This record gives sequence, structure tokens and C-alpha cells, in this order.
Amino acid sequence: MIGKGALWLAKWSLCLVAIAAGLWVAGIVIADLWVVVLPVLLAVVIATVLWPPTRAMTKRGFPPAAAAGISLLTFFALLAGIVAVIVPSVIDQAPDLGTKTTDGVNQVRHWLQGPPLNIRDEQLDSASQAIIDKVQSSAQTIANGVFTGVSAVTSALVTFVLVLFLSFFFVKDGPKFLPWLHRVAGRRSGHHLENVLARVWATLGGFIRTQALVSLIDAVFIGFGLVILDVPLALVLTVITFLGGFIPMVGALVAGALAVLIALVGNGFTTALIVLAIILVVQQIEGNVLQPMLQSRSMNLHPVIVLLAVTAGGSLWGIIGAFLAVPAAAVGAVVIRYIGEQIDAKTVSPLLEPPTETQPVLE
Repeated sequence: MIGKGALWLAKWSLCLVAIAAGLWVAGIVIADLWVVVLPVLLAVVIATVLWPPTRAMTKRGFPPAAAAGISLLTFFALLAGIVAVIVPSVIDQAPDLGTKTTDGVNQVRHWLQGPPLNIRDEQLDSASQAIIDKVQSSAQTIANGVFTGVSAVTSALVTFVLVLFLSFFFVKDGPKFLPWLHRVAGRRSGHHLENVLARVWATLGGFIRTQALVSLIDAVFIGFGLVILDVPLALVLTVITFLGGFIPMVGALVAGALAVLIALVGNGFTTALIVLAIILVVQQIEGNVLQPMLQSRSMNLHPVIVLLAVTAGGSLWGIIGAFLAVPAAAVGAVVIRYIGEQIDAKTVSPLLEPPTETQPVLE
């Protein structure tokens, strides 16, 4: 006869096997249907951002369609305004930045030739010339990239339109989706599905809004320092800092390194050190003050999980994958936690198993 401990262990083992199989199947489906899955995921992220203002407008008497439309138009108008501001800055400053980079490479070359390194000219010629050619060609590519990228934007137009429409309906009809899924899935399955999706929605919303606030604070303070120090492309670096905040750990590191590098090339070693100090101070305040205050406990993931998720997402689907990796990991944690709660509610741990008639009870 099978004991309760063996039954408990078997149920948990089956649960883990089912989760692993589900993740494997989901990975295959997502890879095959990425063109469809990507707009849906982006629309869900946008909907979590726009839902609070939309809900506030509906409570004030706005029709749901009008509230969703106003929120969506405002959101994309802000994005278009940001792009319209930073693109001319990139076009204007990219050639000058390339020239300064060339000067910086030559200066570093003179340092390397002097004591204590005393590297020979022959060893530096090939490397320095390759760097100079690459930087100059890259500067021209950046300046012309806005125009040559029109074809790429055109090819992504279908995805953008799909994201736009999906975001509108997610924001407009969001409260209706869970009851509808409940009815479609049936009373018993619908109950679990509704509970899981409600938790997922709350987790995603909390993550996106928290990261947006933290990223905004980082971008404001770091951007202010870059402007005061007259670092080239300060506005562009500020936007990159804000967007990098949505990719935990890796995003802030890349954005900070880019800011220090451009400050070094454009303004010199002293300015680069000051920029590095500003970034380190802001990051310390974020990590030790802002994140513990704003981040929900249910959203906390171990740094190893975050790093692995970002690495896997970035290697599979690039920047978009890195951006969506942590929310996906958090959603997976919510689902696993809910499954564990249901198993614990229906099974008894062998450690908590009550004594049977054949077991002596210690008084």
C-alpha cells in the first residue's frame, strides 16, 4: 500500500514534469509563432502601463473606448515626440563624435608609445587604423541610418499596427476578458484560470510601473549630470538610460558604460571619471533605496534567475527578448507558485503527516 509520503512526492514530481514539458512545448510554439506572439506580448506590456489612466478616466464618466483611445494616442504621441527630438541630435553630432573618437585613439596611441609600456609603432599601426576606419564609417552610417532605415520601418509597419489595435482592445475590454475566459473554460478550470491571470496581470503591472518610475529617476539625474558636463549626445544617452532600466542588471550596465565611453571620447578623462561617479551614485541609490521601497515582494526574483532570463531572452530574440525576459520569468514564478499552492491545499506533506494507529504518540 502506497503511503502518503510517496503519494505526496509522486504528485510533486508529476507537477515538475508537467511544468518542464509545458515550458518545452511553449518554447516551440513561441518560436514558430513569434511573429504573432511578439505583438501580443508588447500589447500586454503597453496595456499594463495604460490601464491606470484609462481606469481613472472611465471612473470619471468617459466611455471605455474614448478613455482607451485617449491613453493610447497620448502614449504614442510621447514616443513620437521623443524620437523627433533625439534623431536630429544623433544626425548632427555623430560626425563630430567620430572625429573626436579618432583624436582620442591617436592620443591613446601616444600614451601607449611612452613609458612605461613603450609599445612599438608597428604593433599599433594595424590596430589603430582599423579602429579609426571603423569609427569613421560607423559615424557616417549612424548619420545616414535614419534615412536608410525607412525600409526596415516599412517592413515592421504590420507589427506596429497589430500592436496598436491589440493594445486598444486590451485596454478597452480588459475587465471583460477574465469573465469571458471563465465562461469558456468552464466553472472549475475557469476559476483557476481567472485567479492565475489576475495575479499575472497584477505582477506585470507592478513590475512595469515600478521599473518605469525607477528608470525615470535614473534617467533624470544621470541626464542632468550629462547636460551640465556638456557630454555629446546627452539627450540620447538619457533616453537609453531610461530604456535600459527595463532590462535589470544588464541594461543599466550597458547604458552606463556607453555614457562613460562617449564622455571619454568627447570631453576627456576627467569628465569621464565624473560621469562614472554620477552613475555609480545613482545606481547605488536605486539599488539600496528605491528598489526595496518600490518593488513588491511578490515580484522579487533571485539575481541569478534575472541574469539567466535576460541572457536567454537576449540570445534568442535580441533586445526585445531581453526586455521581455524578466516579466516572463516573473509570470512563470506566479504560475509555479499558484500550482504549488493548489498542490499543498490538496495533499499533506509527509513531515506534517498525522500519526496513525500503529505509531506511538509521544506525550
